[in-house]
Amino acid sequence: MDYIQVDIIGLSTSPSSGGAYALVLGETHGNRRLPIIIGAFEAQAIALELEKIQPPRPMTHDLLSNLFEALGAEVTDIVIDDLREGTFFAKVRYVYDDEEAQLDSRPSDAVALAVRTDAPIFVAASVLEEAGIPADDEDIDAPEADDAPQRVVTSGGGGGSRLERMEGQLQKAIEEEDYEMAAKLRDEIERMKSEN
Repeated sequence: MDYIQVDIIGLSTSPSSGGAYALVLGETHGNRRLPIIIGAFEAQAIALELEKIQPPRPMTHDLLSNLFEALGAEVTDIVIDDLREGTFFAKVRYVYDDEEAQLDSRPSDAVALAVRTDAPIFVAASVLEEAGIPADDEDIDAPEADDAPQRVVTSGGGGGSRLERMEGQLQKAIEEEDYEMAAKLRDEIERMKSEN
């Protein structure tokens, strides 16, 4: 079976999606995109690792990564190798004790593990042919209005500048494991810094 390497292009959601997220994978050497609908927990797990935000305790995918490491197994890659009745199927391929093996997985879990182990992600050519969407490069980074992060409104109280207050709120959100709010605050802080 032929496989095509892909990278994570992004995660997106909109108010009309009912809490589901789209994980968008893009060909490393091409212009096709593969959107896969995933749950909020898996989207959060992927986003936290991509943004290098460390939760106070290991999450499920961190545990799995740590287990592979403790056993001396190496995740070589993950492959999204099938699409049946609208459902994607994936495999985590690894080497343990000089033997190659694989685990059946949901694509979202496999990708969450791949970002933690720096494993490459591949998609079967037939799956990309069936579900891939050609994209113009200039359209990729232009979020739709529904996908724009919500503006974070802070109260007027408290000392320090608005930026300092927001950075304090970001730290508090991380400590309280409110990662959705932390991501919004982080994005707003970056926007404010880029405007200054």
